[in-house]
Amino acid sequence: MKLIIAKMNKGTYFSLVHFVTFLTLISMVCTNTLVEAQKCKPSGKIKGKKPPKDQCSPGDECCKEGKLYTTYKCSPPVSVHTKAILTINDFDKGGDGGGPSECSGTYYHNSIPVVALSTGWYSKGRRCFENITVHANGRSVKAMVVDECDSGEGCDAPHAYQPPCPNNIVDASEAVWKALGVPKKDWGWLEISWSE
Repeated sequence: MKLIIAKMNKGTYFSLVHFVTFLTLISMVCTNTLVEAQKCKPSGKIKGKKPPKDQCSPGDECCKEGKLYTTYKCSPPVSVHTKAILTINDFDKGGDGGGPSECSGTYYHNSIPVVALSTGWYSKGRRCFENITVHANGRSVKAMVVDECDSGEGCDAPHAYQPPCPNNIVDASEAVWKALGVPKKDWGWLEISWSE
């Protein structure tokens, strides 16, 4: 390398430095473009309908007539510690989770650590019966994926007249919340991470 530089004039040496800098910048722009392309963008909107009388469980967030709700077919990319929002669901028959689980067509008692994942993470059932580890509050708990938290549909009878799920939800049974040591008064919404 010394021999080549010794034979180049001063202007050529600086041109080489500029060329290497240019290649580095191009590489960074391409990498940033690739990362941007991997972000999950909304897939559409649905208009809320007023739930029929006695069709929306007390305490649930029900669709509001005329309100537009964002839908997603994807979720953020999965990493070693994927950031998410933990919500609470009743997987038992007659619970606010609506019908039986997508994975098995059955219900689960709330003493069992089970979860529903947003549509993109549910991945058309590819994660059914897999255990994920939920990390929060300085603790971890393993929970089995049994259902989808639908990010693409909502405001109808199959979805208990609830809005579409956001695209970053881990919807968990009471057992998960208990295992994480979260006081019952705080159940409902918590920033977490999860891993496979």
